[in-house]
Amino acid sequence: MKPSYLSLAESGELALRVSSAWRHLEDCDLCARYCHVNRRKTVKGAVCRTGERAIVFGHGPHHGEEDPLRGRNGSGTIFFSWCNLRCVYCQNWDISQKGLGREVDPEELANMMLGLQAQGCHNVNFVSPSHVVAQIIAAVEIAANKGLHLPLVYNTGGYDSLEALQLLDGIIDIYMPDMKYGDSGKARQLSHVRNYVEDNRATVKEMHRQVGDLTMDENGIAQRGLLVRHLVLPENTSGTERVLEFLAEEISSDTYLNLMDQYRPCYRADENPPLDRPITSREFSRALVWAESLGLHRQDNRGAASK
Repeated sequence: MKPSYLSLAESGELALRVSSAWRHLEDCDLCARYCHVNRRKTVKGAVCRTGERAIVFGHGPHHGEEDPLRGRNGSGTIFFSWCNLRCVYCQNWDISQKGLGREVDPEELANMMLGLQAQGCHNVNFVSPSHVVAQIIAAVEIAANKGLHLPLVYNTGGYDSLEALQLLDGIIDIYMPDMKYGDSGKARQLSHVRNYVEDNRATVKEMHRQVGDLTMDENGIAQRGLLVRHLVLPENTSGTERVLEFLAEEISSDTYLNLMDQYRPCYRADENPPLDRPITSREFSRALVWAESLGLHRQDNRGAASK
């Protein structure tokens, strides 16, 4: 299956998207925080603390992702620093909260993508991309014109804007959002964002409209579609049943779902009980029962690393 961004590149539409994305960055509405900061001039007032250049922590083949992404050769991950969420239990808090990494321009970012392709990776996997949508689109145009042909994965914490997704329509092949919560009050308390559930559900619907259910090639490698992650938290703090009901009833019972069981207390979790302990096997088993009872039959429950 030919990635659709190649057709956009050939028609000139991708270049137009680049110009539009940079304009959005000047009055930023490219995540659900809608800070409206001119990030081409300043990061003051921007929670993501990222200006015109993306900051990358690292990149390389990753063999810990879901089976359809990692295959035999790995998923070609690019880990972006900073984040538009402030999760108190973040497992990668040194990257998301301290911003460890270095600035790269679109040309270097494009070369990273091409390097991952040269290493045999099955896809290019943008990890925590919500705040660098403009930079990614600019790099994809460069890489596409230099021979990139892998599927692109948008691996997000799930707090995205519809404006960003409109720019990404036809560019991203595989959307992989977290659905962290079934209750926005909990999201406000634990991730310091407003209206998470409402915005998250609206964007997941739009993602599914764009790419549909996950499809794979003859080797079981994902080519296009939606893959949803949900991290089960102690005492059902994440509102798992509500998340699963939404997927089954408003998205598709064929949604490819990763219910993640690997929660461990990190960062400031010890200040926020019951997040100061791991989940129990009983808590995770209950989540599996809910998913099965709702008909969500496409599951990958190995516990891939959460964002």
